[in-house]
Amino acid sequence: MGLSLCILAGGKAMTIATAVFSLSWTHSVEKTEWRESWQVTAEGLELTEARVKGSGAGMDPGEGATLEDGWWVWTPTLPVVPELVLASSGATVSAWQLCHAGGCERLGAEAAAPVRISPCAP
Repeated sequence: MGLSLCILAGGKAMTIATAVFSLSWTHSVEKTEWRESWQVTAEGLELTEARVKGSGAGMDPGEGATLEDGWWVWTPTLPVVPELVLASSGATVSAWQLCHAGGCERLGAEAAAPVRISPCAP
């Protein structure tokens, strides 16, 4: 059986059959896009790439970042995490956008409990 992603958002549970996904949002102060690429592993979620369309307040590109087509792109060196917990205030300039091979999901657009993303239990 392949890996899948479990999402709990707004009181609803979703399961997405994917081993890779991206997570993007618009920075609330700078109004520029931030995008991360993630891999679902048996150990948890691994951040494989981060990119930001500019720099500014709280948006410094990571170590070793290179400028590619207007995006600062780098490979973070962070440990695998068991889950992501995303704020869901409804008061920011954009929702979270989670994309995978089958499409995209808007998460956290309205004020609600935090969005929880994790690998599904086998």
